[in-house]
Amino acid sequence: MIRQLTSGEYRLYSRKVDPKTHKRRNLGTFKSREDAEKHEREVQYFKRH
Repeated sequence: MIRQLTSGEYRLYSRKVDPKTHKRRNLGTFKSREDAEKHEREVQYFKRH
């Protein structure tokens, strides 16, 4: 899940809510949306291999 920050950067959040904090986990901040989407694909690949 990618959200744009007020600074103009994009942050990748986990899809599920963290049970301890009740918030989504920050998986990285990126300068462009393409970079964030690329990293999201890498994360999904890693979870299944």
